[in-house]
Amino acid sequence: MYKTKILFNIINTIFIVLYVYPGSILGFLIYGDFSKQPQITRDFLSISSNHLYSFFVLSLVGLISYYKSNKILILNYLILGSIILEVLHLVIPNRSFQYSDLFGNIVGVLISIFL
Repeated sequence: MYKTKILFNIINTIFIVLYVYPGSILGFLIYGDFSKQPQITRDFLSISSNHLYSFFVLSLVGLISYYKSNKILILNYLILGSIILEVLHLVIPNRSFQYSDLFGNIVGVLISIFL
């Protein structure tokens, strides 16, 4: 279990850096352009597929790592974190808040909780 906690903390740190950076680091690495965002698959109606996949993986690793020892803490962290990270885009330059991203974040967390 200790290795999964380290993995969760590494993924979580990378996630936060990618999320709060004022531009798309992945877009720069793939396209050479901070303003382009890579798209894994098409969005699902009004839910961002990229965000759903990302938060699903993060949440699944987090739940595997901390569910037995800190159930309430990890559930609150994942749900509130998914909301707070998207709301931060309201104040981060060159980033924009989008409801489809917020819904993708929340749905990704909820799917991992239900599994």
